[in-house]
Amino acid sequence: MQGKTRPPATAAEAIQGMDAYMALGVVGQQEVAQLLGLNVTDLTCLGYILGAGDTPLGAGDLAQRANLTTGAVTGVLNRLERAGYAHRRPDPADRRRVRVVPDPTAAARVVAVYEPMYARLAAVFAEYTPDEVAVIADWFRRAAEEARAHLDDIRSGRLSPG
Repeated sequence: MQGKTRPPATAAEAIQGMDAYMALGVVGQQEVAQLLGLNVTDLTCLGYILGAGDTPLGAGDLAQRANLTTGAVTGVLNRLERAGYAHRRPDPADRRRVRVVPDPTAAARVVAVYEPMYARLAAVFAEYTPDEVAVIADWFRRAAEEARAHLDDIRSGRLSPG
């Protein structure tokens, strides 16, 4: 596959596009959460649980990925269990720990909501060469690392508005 010729763009224009995409993502997550009867934090954690696949996450792993305290994750898991989206299971290697598994029926409902968007994004990615997709994937990984570092700066008090 040969990539399309694309118009030149500056870093500022790329950041502006990213900001627009992120704003739509925030609104979209709120809408999806409402549709599924969840709040955005619980939906985010459910996404990590679903994304873990055949290797269920421990509560501490989920807290780290979602950048939440373990206490906050306990509340998230309580709500997800009450809503029927996830279940705690003893860790077979360490009975003192729990692993979180998605409810298969609930997971299917979540996938049904996201699948059309993922199909749209797959169509967009299909217009890029494998090398271009690799650059995009690398950028997202690195940008996520920087976003996490920035969040850590905010939470630690190293960054304040004035």
